[in-house]
Amino acid sequence: MKAILDHVGIAVKDLPAALAFYRDALGLEIEAPEDVASQRVRARFIPVGGSSLELLEATAPDSAIAKFVDKRGPGLHHITLRVEDIHLALAQLKQRGAKLIDETPRPGAGQALVAFVHPSSAHGVLVELKQPGPRQPPVDGRPRSSAISRFRLGELELISLFDGFFELDGGAMFGVVPKPLWVKQTVPDEKNRILLAMRPLVVRGTRTMLIDAGLGDKDDRKFHDIYGVDRSRNLDHTLAEAGLTRDDIDIVLATHLHFDHAGGFTRRDATGRARPAFPRAQYVVRRGEWDDALHANERNRASYLPDNFMPLAEAGVLQLVGDDQTIMPGVKVRRTGGHTMHHQMAIIESGGQTAAFVADLLPTTAHLPEPWIMGYDLYPMETLAAKKAFYEEAVAKNTLVFFEHDPVVTAGHIREEQGKRRVLPARPES
Repeated sequence: MKAILDHVGIAVKDLPAALAFYRDALGLEIEAPEDVASQRVRARFIPVGGSSLELLEATAPDSAIAKFVDKRGPGLHHITLRVEDIHLALAQLKQRGAKLIDETPRPGAGQALVAFVHPSSAHGVLVELKQPGPRQPPVDGRPRSSAISRFRLGELELISLFDGFFELDGGAMFGVVPKPLWVKQTVPDEKNRILLAMRPLVVRGTRTMLIDAGLGDKDDRKFHDIYGVDRSRNLDHTLAEAGLTRDDIDIVLATHLHFDHAGGFTRRDATGRARPAFPRAQYVVRRGEWDDALHANERNRASYLPDNFMPLAEAGVLQLVGDDQTIMPGVKVRRTGGHTMHHQMAIIESGGQTAAFVADLLPTTAHLPEPWIMGYDLYPMETLAAKKAFYEEAVAKNTLVFFEHDPVVTAGHIREEQGKRRVLPARPES
């Protein structure tokens, strides 16, 4: 087992005060915060040479960090050793009689797998083993984002989740826009594909709703190769990080039934049969979209995969809605058309604030210009009209807009300055 020092963990009681010392007094760079739901802590990493300092603040009174601070006060909490294969490292330690706090790894910050060795086996030092998560290269110089993001909207909590990355042809994603223009926004790979994310949204209010569910795990290797799928980090991970399970979801709302939005609605059981993936949920689908999916044609058949939606009807959990209406308090659907005839977005309102989950009306921030419309859209002139109407409303109401497919920006506000529009990324709750 080869191990190198990854970082030193420091428990703090007051994270802003600690940052004032390390960032302001010492002038060190601080990485973005990350909540680690499995350990109920908020982590801030500070690179120092070839390793880092990790400041840890409890997010729950029963977390290990809270108990440590209550008993000993702030201070050095653990050292972390980076290993290539954490399962092998734990097996070797166990074979040599070391006392393990974690005999199996658990999720850690930065998509890593971690496990702790009891201080009694390390001469009084708490040792954490860490196997780093998959490397994620930046997108056009910007760090891609697969983290969950929390936002407060009046009485509602909005949690942007993540179900992986995939790739689609850049020309198809930008339609009639010439490649010399769209490559300034996103650089394609050698197959002319651009990177996209899948970001379902949880709305927590009187009930818990999930809007769209990503790709899911039913597709084969050939499918993954064609679409460049990377689900090494997926909906199961981010649900857990949000403190949720599939049983917590009461309503699953479909913007439409294409595979990258509805694939996660079902999963295969031990016999290989597709069944609803959220056992307690009712699934809400636009009636016209359902009919189109059942009667797919040569143009859209590859996007509508029956195993993603037919099991919902068979299980009796399907609810069809025929027009714009409120689905649960604070959340209503509005037909946009364009991408499909019955594509819809979700408008979320609470406490005088507004958010919108626009799905494929505005898949990424690069699609902000009105004529930048996907070649996949069946009714592009409807998309154009819907974008114009939405922009007017979004600017007037300072709407928080969620971008389901943007690999970098989860959500933001649309601003108009000197006749030009731009997206100001929103800052999630720390």
